[in-house]
Amino acid sequence: MIRDILLLSLFPGAMALAAASDLFTMRVPNALAIVLAAGFFLAAPLAGLGWPEIGLHLGFAAIALATGFSLFTFGWIGGGDAKLFAATCLWLGPDAILTYAVYAALIGGVLTLALLYWRAMPLPAPLASQNWLIRLHRPNEGVPYAIALAAAGLLVYPHTPFMAPLGA
Repeated sequence: MIRDILLLSLFPGAMALAAASDLFTMRVPNALAIVLAAGFFLAAPLAGLGWPEIGLHLGFAAIALATGFSLFTFGWIGGGDAKLFAATCLWLGPDAILTYAVYAALIGGVLTLALLYWRAMPLPAPLASQNWLIRLHRPNEGVPYAIALAAAGLLVYPHTPFMAPLGA
């Protein structure tokens, strides 16, 4: 039962927290990526992953981290997004990373277009008292991309080895 609770809550909870944090603060805490990575090493044996599979997950996460930081150096994503991307790839593994990346790109594109459309309109007066909405509405502000990363991760997670022990 503890295993089931861990497998059902750790990754999805971290994804929800990452999305909410980025939406409200435009930051993804480093601690969240660390908790995700540490949680993987706790959850992987519980899901039946052996050392070879764990090594593959780790190798692909390292590639994802390098890719994420390359995108960060070009200013296309934030540093927290790069770390979240890598930590998410650690959980999803080599079989799901491509699907995850495609979903994240598509959801991120829709999110970006929606924000651009929203920012082109005046902020309604009842919303003008919320600091996070004022910041999010600024045309020069970035995109809280962790929302797309989290949504994509949650879409792919049911198809990972972590859900197999639960009969999914």
